[in-house]
Amino acid sequence: MKNQRQPLIVGAGPAGVRAAQALVAAGLRPLVVDEAPACGGQIYRQRLIEDGRSTRALYGSEAPKAERLHRDFAALSGRIDYWPQALVWNLDNGKAHVAVAGVSREVVYDGLILATGASDRVLPVPGWTLPGVFTLGGAQIALKAQGCAIGSRVVFAGCGPLLYLVAWQYMKAGVDVAAVLDAAPLMAKRHLLRGLALAPGIVLRGMRFVAELKLRGVAIHHGIEDFAIEGETRVTSVRWRQGGRERNLPCDGIGYGLSLRSETQLADLAGCAFSFNARDRAFLPQRDISGRSSIAGVYLAGDGAGIAGADAAELAGERAALALLEDRDLPYAPERAAVLERKISHIDRFRDVLEAAFPYPAHWAKRVADETLVCRCEEVSTGTLRQSVRDFALDEVNRLKAVSRIGMGRCQGRFCGAAAAEILGSETGQGIEAVGRLRAQAPVKPLPLTLKTEQKRETVE
Repeated sequence: MKNQRQPLIVGAGPAGVRAAQALVAAGLRPLVVDEAPACGGQIYRQRLIEDGRSTRALYGSEAPKAERLHRDFAALSGRIDYWPQALVWNLDNGKAHVAVAGVSREVVYDGLILATGASDRVLPVPGWTLPGVFTLGGAQIALKAQGCAIGSRVVFAGCGPLLYLVAWQYMKAGVDVAAVLDAAPLMAKRHLLRGLALAPGIVLRGMRFVAELKLRGVAIHHGIEDFAIEGETRVTSVRWRQGGRERNLPCDGIGYGLSLRSETQLADLAGCAFSFNARDRAFLPQRDISGRSSIAGVYLAGDGAGIAGADAAELAGERAALALLEDRDLPYAPERAAVLERKISHIDRFRDVLEAAFPYPAHWAKRVADETLVCRCEEVSTGTLRQSVRDFALDEVNRLKAVSRIGMGRCQGRFCGAAAAEILGSETGQGIEAVGRLRAQAPVKPLPLTLKTEQKRETVE
């Protein structure tokens, strides 16, 4: 490794772990930077402290995959540099700025693999900012990492496979799951029959989740409309409309989410070209099946470049590492690369089936009440966005940001940006593919004011 700078891997979830493993096997020593205290990502998140739960209790049928991933990453100790609880907050001309242990370090890298993962996508509904309301991913983190539930009587609402998975995990943990409220109509689930030929194990596992929830008495409602959360100082109930009839259900905790959205800020700062992906309803960084982006030396893997799940992330992480090796004129096993690409393409076809079975409720955007907050950081309401569109004849999301301050808060639009685009597209009638995307800016996440700067450049000599 003399006089050779390190490859940098951002993220230690399924994609990042497999990328690191492939680079180490080729004799490289990558630097792996991850925000979590331990590897695994969201899907295989580890406990903060030992609490007596088995891996089977934590991950269900996915326990063998979780154990294998954790074990394989542990085996890389001494052959990689690993910075947990660290944030890559900026990328600039081949350098990464990393906040770690109270210090901002400048890392000069040679090859960058972005495995940044995904976060929950939400559309504001009345009451969504009340205490007791969590995103589906947040509810899952509480259960996995902290061993606690978000309430004693919980409702899960939204769309996507994660909706049923988290509800099932809470039910298995002994929590009273009051109901699952699915925005998708029941007829949409017929598309899963096509999925049986592509991924029978996944489809059957999902059917088992639903069957077990129903056997435990959990009510499952499809095609919900006008979803609202009620309460004053905390959630007390949910309200929705179904088949023309208004329904109400008491609860003290809510898990809510409308599938997932890719974390693309670092890809943007790296200069990657973006294009609109209709399936994900988002602008995503462009990549080929090998993981190469539009920028030489920058590779994309996992849900951070398009939602496809943990299995696809592992494959894509390894494939991106092989692309890096090939571009360095190092041995990279082209036969293995071809196998990975076939498997990735197969999962991609199954992802089309899932999107048809769990469609995003785009029509909800038109019916969001004017008084409902969209950006909780800047307290920007839906009515403010609509009035800004009308007053200034806006049709582009960055112009809407400039006028209304949407996306100027602590999250810089990571959570409100997608919702603002949906409302803007609905208000103008042109759809979200025409309104553009919020441009990323450093720092991609909030930094402490006490952060110190280290001038030394971290390289391997």
